[in-house]
Amino acid sequence: TAVTRLVTGAFSFSGQVCIHAQRIFVQKNVYQAFLEQFIKETRALKIGDPMEEATDIGPMITEKEAERAKLWIDDAVKNGAKIEVGGDRKGNILSPTILTDVDRNMKIIAEEVFAPIVSVIPFDTEEEVIGYANDSIYGLQAGVFTQDIDRAIRVADQLEIGGVWINDISTYRQDNIPYGGVKQSGVGREGIKYAIEEMTELKFIGIKLK
Repeated sequence: TAVTRLVTGAFSFSGQVCIHAQRIFVQKNVYQAFLEQFIKETRALKIGDPMEEATDIGPMITEKEAERAKLWIDDAVKNGAKIEVGGDRKGNILSPTILTDVDRNMKIIAEEVFAPIVSVIPFDTEEEVIGYANDSIYGLQAGVFTQDIDRAIRVADQLEIGGVWINDISTYRQDNIPYGGVKQSGVGREGIKYAIEEMTELKFIGIKLK
């Protein structure tokens, strides 16, 4: 379930969405099995015209943006990252790219990539992954996949993030939720109730009785 949903989270909209799944942290005891299946399902994606129903991933918005994303990949590889799949560009089409052996200081990790690029990172403990996840200037949305509901709530509570989905991807939203982030991921919240509040001028009227 996590693999299938995260393929969608990493590569839908060609990664050009603010809640794109950019970093995937996988516990070491399932890391290799996850990575193999994730690569397999990514390779099966069809690249093409987004107007065609069979297409899974289309072009980036401009060739300039595709060039920029490719430079980020090249910089990560130069500094030790490994391309598991993808990494090539043709015009404004950047193939779905999976990176491993990444470092938290790489631009591909530290900044918003806004492209069909995802890094898969192993971790040992719950405390370790919370530290990794919170080590960011951003904090918009995340997903936690686990069969332990106590762990899910405990981790979600400690994440410095505006919204956390349990057993679903970060690349999901509903208009009625308080959608928004912390740190450099925006101010305030979107959503029906919150939009009404933003467009409402509060007025106080006090009556003083003798």
